[in-house]
Amino acid sequence: MDSFSRRHGLTRPDAEIHIRNDAPQEVRDAVVQISYQCGQKPSDLRSLVCGLLFRAPDRNNWSEFPNIDSEVRDLIEDCEWFEVYDLIEKISEQCRYGNHDFAEEINRFFRIAGVGWQLVDNRVEVRGNEIFETVVRQGQKELRQQGRPTAATELHEALNDLSRRPDAETTGAIQHAMAALECVARDVTGSKDTLGQLVRRNAGLFPPPVDQIVEKAWGYTSNFGRHLVEGQPPQFDEAELVVGLSGVLCRYLSRKPPSTK
Repeated sequence: MDSFSRRHGLTRPDAEIHIRNDAPQEVRDAVVQISYQCGQKPSDLRSLVCGLLFRAPDRNNWSEFPNIDSEVRDLIEDCEWFEVYDLIEKISEQCRYGNHDFAEEINRFFRIAGVGWQLVDNRVEVRGNEIFETVVRQGQKELRQQGRPTAATELHEALNDLSRRPDAETTGAIQHAMAALECVARDVTGSKDTLGQLVRRNAGLFPPPVDQIVEKAWGYTSNFGRHLVEGQPPQFDEAELVVGLSGVLCRYLSRKPPSTK
């Protein structure tokens, strides 16, 4: 039965994202609790986490509660932070064959707890704020609908790079994000110029002073996305900013008709 809050569309506000490369105790406890709510038994979880950690189940534990449940919690305590999210994917894959809402519940917890991840199609992917999610993921969807699969794929790969565990591939995210924008700009103008050249040679492609922002972003990508300096990879927040900016600008350009040149 749906709860009162669900029936009336009431939800807690999303917390500011502050958990990214971590799986604190509250996350580990929630994984267990939500799994049980969605029909999993302690023995089900033990099988998954033992496989993840290459451990053998304790043969002396037979009862689901409290013995196997206690064993499961101890095993999850031994997981590295990124292995906790691997476990979430495994639970989701197992739950998808039943009428359970594990993904919905785990994502609701992530939003309430300020976790910067989300479960999409049995994969844990990076989650940004509401604006980021709208402009990047919706932008990717719109590009595919418009017959621009290459640009959509580049945005998708940028998200994949941000989602890599244990460390995001920030350089790759920046490269793919700006490649998506360059691809759409080329389609709109009918030119094979680089993005920087397209901005300079096509007045009105972006309204001023946005055109200057785009050109500077292209220069930033050249410095940090391609011309790397040893020991100085782009920070996650910087890569997220570039991906979000690309998503916004791709949506803007995608509403322009393609060139007939």
